[in-house]
Amino acid sequence: MTGKVVIVTGASSGIGRATALLFVKSGSKVIAVGRNEKELGALREQAQGKKGLLKVYLADIRENSQVERLVNDTVQNFGQIDVLVNSAGIIMNGTVENTTLDDWDKMMDINLRSVFFLMQKCIPHLEKSKGNIVNVSSVSGTRSFPNVLAYCVSKAGVDQLTRCAALELAAKGIRVNAVNPGVVVSNLHKRGGMADDDYRKFLQNSKNTHPLGRVGEAKEVADLIYFLASDKASWITGATYEIDGGRAQTCAR
Repeated sequence: MTGKVVIVTGASSGIGRATALLFVKSGSKVIAVGRNEKELGALREQAQGKKGLLKVYLADIRENSQVERLVNDTVQNFGQIDVLVNSAGIIMNGTVENTTLDDWDKMMDINLRSVFFLMQKCIPHLEKSKGNIVNVSSVSGTRSFPNVLAYCVSKAGVDQLTRCAALELAAKGIRVNAVNPGVVVSNLHKRGGMADDDYRKFLQNSKNTHPLGRVGEAKEVADLIYFLASDKASWITGATYEIDGGRAQTCAR
């Protein structure tokens, strides 16, 4: 992946951050996109020693004009786009009865709509480079869980978007895949409103809900994303890869 130009959204924390660092470590030129300026600055510090390989980019991917500017600036500065990693996402609690339209729209905008629009804008450049896309979905895209209705629906949408786009873009030489993590240690749930004590209990209980007996680390998911983006996965497209400690194989009991 040396010299490849990689856009990573959601790079200010969690899986996106770990993915950006892994690509930089491997010699890729990474555009690390996020909304948290402080955390992006910390990411830049982490990447010291890799001068010129990491460019932090402050943007709200819900805004069409900012997405278009991101893609245009990337091509203008680096000449191409080889990989798009859609890692930005949010989660909020809510059932079919009490999820507000505002919460529904916010999750769909960030978790699904932005993925579609970024893919659409990057396609002309990915066609030139014969590049690929890796979307970060969730075990919630393949399995149903109560009280996170909109999140589950948005991630199921990401999975189907991945499969349909893979078929449509295969003739252009563009591969499209997704990863479906289980519970991974990150700021996702706390940013969704979960208190620190509740989050600790959630992680502890997740040892029971994941057959391998532990939650995941962001670096483990980043490793899979890197593999799917590399030439080692050159004959893989339209796949949604579970990386969840066996969580998707369980059922409620």
